[in-house]
Amino acid sequence: MSHQTTAEEVPPQVALRRALSLFPTGVVALAAVVDGTPTGIAVNSFTSVSLDPPLVAVCPARTSATWPVLARATRIGLSVLGADQESTARSLASRTGDRFADVAWRATEGGAIHMDGAALWLECEIRNSFDGGDHEIVALEVIHSEAFPEVTPLVFHLSQFRGL
Repeated sequence: MSHQTTAEEVPPQVALRRALSLFPTGVVALAAVVDGTPTGIAVNSFTSVSLDPPLVAVCPARTSATWPVLARATRIGLSVLGADQESTARSLASRTGDRFADVAWRATEGGAIHMDGAALWLECEIRNSFDGGDHEIVALEVIHSEAFPEVTPLVFHLSQFRGL
């Protein structure tokens, strides 16, 4: 006997997504120069992991066509986007077009890309990756960081971009 969803029932994945939308998260650009081309994505699954060694983690979707390219980079830049960078987040989340067309960025000597106007820049190297279901859990070692405390971060809450 198959289970059919009624109008009142919501598939568990949809219910979980709605529930987790109540948890505000920062918006992070992951970007690097790969094979001479700027490559990047926006994620909101970012967290600190360890101070010694300095580790953070991100969780790119397994459906991402961009993450496998970024994963080849020697260094990856993480930029915690500022409240006025919603257009940057949308551009990096786009599935088509030049994601960097109207985005101000700079590359480090190691090829990590940082977004101008961000609240935080981290230059990282991939340390480990783990199975995370429909996402990959990627531990990144922080090689260098630069904070801009005067910049208010962009927040994703209730499926919308917001400032604090």
